[in-house]
Amino acid sequence: MKKVALCLAMLCFVLTGCKDDKKKDSEETTEVEVVEENVPSDIKKISMTLESKSGSTATGTVDFIEDSGVVKMIATLSGLTPGTHAIHIHEKADCSADDGTSTGGHWNPTFAPHGKWGDKEGFHKGDIGNIVADENGNGSISMKTDEWCIGCGDEKKDILGKAIIVHQGTDDFTTQPTGAAGARVSCGGIIE
Repeated sequence: MKKVALCLAMLCFVLTGCKDDKKKDSEETTEVEVVEENVPSDIKKISMTLESKSGSTATGTVDFIEDSGVVKMIATLSGLTPGTHAIHIHEKADCSADDGTSTGGHWNPTFAPHGKWGDKEGFHKGDIGNIVADENGNGSISMKTDEWCIGCGDEKKDILGKAIIVHQGTDDFTTQPTGAAGARVSCGGIIE
């Protein structure tokens, strides 16, 4: 009888141990580790380099960042002559000409008169404005607009396939169709 009792006690012990192990296994498999995957974002970004044109030493970088329908542009330049220089978006992302003229004219898909950005009397979609270079030839400009997009396909808003041009002189915002800004001293194509 002692043997039977001992066998039953051992069997209970073994069964209880197995039951606890199954419970632990069951608990472990029901725990799920949540791993966040990279969620695609609607933020688009293009970074470009500006190269010297027309015998200048002007170079720089331009970033375009689109988020929620608004494009921010940040341009940083060096090698300019001290003073004020016009900066525009031109029609074609072709900087092959030594003088930058391969980019065509100002980007103007709405056929508006040349003017200052935001002016009631009109402005080209490429009329960014002026950048001021310090005594060392460095300058920067930034702006935000919902008048542009990056790769949206809307001919009146899409800046892809266009170019940034920095001019030798100041945009006077009145002379048609260019603002009398002078030679093209730096160029970069807006391409992916």
